Amino acid sequence: MIAVFIETRDGKIKKASLEALSEARRRADELGLETAALLVGAGLASLASALNPFGPARVVCLENPALGEYSSQGYARVLADFARETPPAAVFFSATAMGKDLAPRVAAGLGAGLASDCTKVGVKDGRLEFTRPIYAGKAFLSLTLNSTPQVVTLRPNVFPLLTPSDGRAEVVQKEAAIPEGLIKGRVAEVLKEQGGEVDVAEADVIVSGGRGLKGPENFSLLRELVALIPRAAVGASRSAVDSGWIGHAHQVGQTGKTVSPNLYIAVGISGAIQHLAGMSSSKVIVAVNKDPEAPIFKVADYGVVGDLFEVVPRLTEEIKKLTSS
Repeated sequence: MIAVFIETRDGKIKKASLEALSEARRRADELGLETAALLVGAGLASLASALNPFGPARVVCLENPALGEYSSQGYARVLADFARETPPAAVFFSATAMGKDLAPRVAAGLGAGLASDCTKVGVKDGRLEFTRPIYAGKAFLSLTLNSTPQVVTLRPNVFPLLTPSDGRAEVVQKEAAIPEGLIKGRVAEVLKEQGGEVDVAEADVIVSGGRGLKGPENFSLLRELVALIPRAAVGASRSAVDSGWIGHAHQVGQTGKTVSPNLYIAVGISGAIQHLAGMSSSKVIVAVNKDPEAPIFKVADYGVVGDLFEVVPRLTEEIKKLTSS
């Protein structure tokens, strides 16, 4: 069995988890195994039907009122307990902020190996083989894990969703035991960013701004463009975030978020190594910069040498014409 942790937010399943479940089903089929989707929290059985199209044999709901809000200690404990009771061959997580926090804790609790931020999963000699970027994306490492289970995080927006099917999974509800005093910290309040923007880690299109925007007020140019594109988000370089022009949640790079959108538009970003490490796996990269020698052009599929304050408004107007026709 390959088990997949399903991340939820505001009562909805994260797309990155569906991608991980889809990849788990593909590899499980090669190995002759089943897949199990793991929901952790309280009152989540109603979400099971949303997982059926992606092929799990079982949806296991590990429930406890204390897990109504995310707790790294509580979630890691119940997932590790499940893995001990029903040993899976592997446990997949999506490499979101939650997955990156949770997977190492589960692996440590099980004494298991961890392959993090994988961009490819294959089967070699009857075993799972994982590929992940190293050296800030300059090389790729293929590895296998000797432990059972194998704990893995998969980079979002890399693994395609399965074509939905008419399958129906068995739903298993289990009471998750939480020892008294295990959870040291609790979520008191969740402060959401205004505007309900798409998370850059899950966006299909990202328009990122850097120091070339010259100030926080000019991010409005990017937001106007993003508003015209479905599943698009505004990103930023570290320099823009450190300058206080936009929140850290938008930062793309080695100390921000690693992204793999279908389209990444870098506006006024020079292309420092730190930033390239977070976006070089994007499927198509477009760079807009007035400096023809900017490093960003070395990784870009398409480059526009010009003043962003002229290029971006013209691009926005052209997209408006396309969407209104």
